[in-house]
Amino acid sequence: MSIDTNIALPEGAPEEVVTHSLLREVDLRAFGFEGTLALITLDNGLDHNRPNTFGAKTLLELNERITEALASSASAIAITGKPFIFAAGADLSALSFLTSTEQAIAIGKLGHDVFRRLHEEKKPTFAFINGLALGGGLEIGLHSDYRTISATAFTALPEVFLGLIPGWGGATILPQLIGPEKAVQVIMVNALNNNTMLKAKEAAALGIVDAIFEPSDFLEKSVQFAADILSGKKKIERVDHTGDQAAWDNALATGRAAMNKKYGGAQIAAPLAALELIAGSRTASRGEGFAAEGALMKDLVMSDPLRASLYAFNLIQKKRKKVEGAPKAALARKVKKVGVVGAGLMASQLALIILRNLKVPVVITDLDQERVDKGLTYIRGELAKLVEKRRMSPETATRLSALITGSTEKSIYAGCDFIIEAIFEELSLKQKLFNELEGIISPECILATNTSSLSVTKMSEGLKNPERVIGFHFFNPVAIMPLLEIARTAATDDPTTATAVAIGKELKKTMVIVNDSPAFVVNRLLTRFMGEITDAIDEGTPPDVADSAMLPLGLPMSSLQLLGLVGPGVALHVAETLHEALGERYKISPTMQAFVEKGIRTFYIKGADGSHSVNPDALALIKAGNSPSTTEAVRLRALNALAQEAKMMLDEGVVATPAEIDLCMLLGCGWPIHLGGILPYLDREGISESVTGSRFHPAGVASLPR
Repeated sequence: MSIDTNIALPEGAPEEVVTHSLLREVDLRAFGFEGTLALITLDNGLDHNRPNTFGAKTLLELNERITEALASSASAIAITGKPFIFAAGADLSALSFLTSTEQAIAIGKLGHDVFRRLHEEKKPTFAFINGLALGGGLEIGLHSDYRTISATAFTALPEVFLGLIPGWGGATILPQLIGPEKAVQVIMVNALNNNTMLKAKEAAALGIVDAIFEPSDFLEKSVQFAADILSGKKKIERVDHTGDQAAWDNALATGRAAMNKKYGGAQIAAPLAALELIAGSRTASRGEGFAAEGALMKDLVMSDPLRASLYAFNLIQKKRKKVEGAPKAALARKVKKVGVVGAGLMASQLALIILRNLKVPVVITDLDQERVDKGLTYIRGELAKLVEKRRMSPETATRLSALITGSTEKSIYAGCDFIIEAIFEELSLKQKLFNELEGIISPECILATNTSSLSVTKMSEGLKNPERVIGFHFFNPVAIMPLLEIARTAATDDPTTATAVAIGKELKKTMVIVNDSPAFVVNRLLTRFMGEITDAIDEGTPPDVADSAMLPLGLPMSSLQLLGLVGPGVALHVAETLHEALGERYKISPTMQAFVEKGIRTFYIKGADGSHSVNPDALALIKAGNSPSTTEAVRLRALNALAQEAKMMLDEGVVATPAEIDLCMLLGCGWPIHLGGILPYLDREGISESVTGSRFHPAGVASLPR
């Protein structure tokens, strides 16, 4: 097979970190077979923080080793990875620098040409998946004739989430190997569900791999597996999945449903392309399937959605590791005991995540013993569920249960190093609480608030030590939502902030440090654009017209569905807070006031089949004006408002950079990753310049160079 060796990195791209291919022969006589195995080990020579990846130079070196292995006297070829890492797929660092279709075609073809040799040449091939195998890492395994996996390994095809497709054989081979329904689960459903990875047992149950071995003797057992295959002692039967038309139809329907759920009905290029490839793989030869992958991949690579996805993905990865504006970590104080004020659902969730991750004594209080007991029961019940799901040992659950205690007396907080309150959103109550606590705790104990909209500065007024007060705003559900907004006041000192950041890292949260301001970042922007939707309804726009305005963007839910999740009471409270602090652009909706007065909790009623119907009681409370708008007019109005508010936030110094606003909206409200963050989207649509007079990001960020 002729392979083009003149593949150059696009101009401006970072130098590829080459993953080398190391070849050695393994004598199989001790394993019961007269012959040898050509074993290729993928290893970039770095530690586990940089997994093996496939770039042009890596693929060309791998091709050379495959050629050498084929020319050798070895009876078979096997590929494995460095310790605990097989391969994490394509090196994506150069993709955003591609400027021509020819470059995109060449890179896609190179991967296909090298990988397909593992199946098309005469010698049997094996993949010994000894650790993490993502994207191209799994695809090189799929091209092999047989696959083993370490019991501790994880694998996935995450491309669709990133605006790509499994483009080096995965979208063609996997449906043929395990059937369309299982393939859609891996390629579409798991990818769109925040890149859910498969455990080794799950991969085996799906039929992706042929055997699982423990990591302690994984390579030895895998070599034995290969010897047994070569000797005929073991045989693996493959199933033909092409005949069941109903299974293919059901699989494609499942994939479309997953896309609609993720993107609110918007038609997104990458999942549509993946569905096209899965459908075509039923009758396509491998060569035809690979050609289709290449054609579709080329179009995706040369598109704004991919650039946007890569910007968002890289931003999330970068900010997960480094918190912008964080003080030196050495300033953080040790936290040996934590207090949570409140025992309701939010407070109990906070106590649980702190308990699980910090593993220190945690104390909670509430107004009466019944509420305290309810909170403790919830926490211990969640620990028990983790044991039932085998995600925690009984011993660990018992130890953690002993660390959580509760009381109605605030004196229990004596000795705490960090206290977070999650009581009712009333400023005077929080001020009173902090004053009471100051008489109980040490001057170094940090007082944190989980407020979503109130002024942290005002909470600290009158305290002897206002420098130890900080905002610590989680999103609901606490265990799942990755964002944590850390709000500093003008008085908050560096040791307090450093300690808060250290705790956030222990809780595995991605943090953004903001200057104290009304509703911080996420709730301020959400309230602004949701307010434009409800204002349009109050003015006379039919609710279905207004509510569908933002759906083409691919948001996970409509504005009125989000209202049902947040609750009209909370939404109205935040709007009132922002109206008081920021003025008339945050209007108080009479419809929202009516919902709260009449106890309406949701605009939609969810049926047993998952469908939504309008709540007639909610509809009856709308007192519409006589100035209706079109869907497009409502959408433009909402986007203009977001651009205006974002510019004000940057001018006010709420955050330091536009990227931090993007990060907050990506992780705090599910802003679609294929749009690349809220501000790159507003830039591409021309809204930024129209509203503010300039772009938020330089040209070319999260879009094709123009």
